[in-house]
Amino acid sequence: MNKIITAPLTIDVVKTLKAGDNCLVSGYIYTARDAAHKRMIEALNRGEELPFDIKNQIIYYVGPCPAREGHIIGSCGPTTSGRMDAYTPKLLELGLKGMIGKGERDKSVIEAMIKYGAVYFGAIGGAGALLAKSVEESEIIAYHDLGAEAIRRLKVKDFPVTVIIDCEGNNLYQIGRKSFEIND
Repeated sequence: MNKIITAPLTIDVVKTLKAGDNCLVSGYIYTARDAAHKRMIEALNRGEELPFDIKNQIIYYVGPCPAREGHIIGSCGPTTSGRMDAYTPKLLELGLKGMIGKGERDKSVIEAMIKYGAVYFGAIGGAGALLAKSVEESEIIAYHDLGAEAIRRLKVKDFPVTVIIDCEGNNLYQIGRKSFEIND
């Protein structure tokens, strides 16, 4: 059974999500990869504001392919989340509540998720064309010069994700591995 989630997220919703939950996300989310994350942190370090209000938002780690004629967005599968790990704790401190990507997160990110109340969702790598079908609107809002890595605001409907790491630090990757351990 899928949990239905509306973005932006609140801490009350984040607290209900547990590692392994399958979810369908609807609402507005933002895209950003490593180049955009680097620029956001540099802007903060200069005392500037971020290009969008990050509080309670979800960032999808994706650099979508160009849209074909008649389509809103091209294939938009997740990128490896570890590329954003150096930048993520600061964004979590500022109120980021959700991240969508693929792969492991480092210890500093997980600790910040627990401290500030956030969730890490996994999207299916290799299914970018299918995921694009859940995107109803796409608008570049910042860093146009980055091309595919520009920050976009997406309106999504029933975007399929799985909770990989919840706000208590429970990690589906670790839980999954343990279920296959052989105890003699």
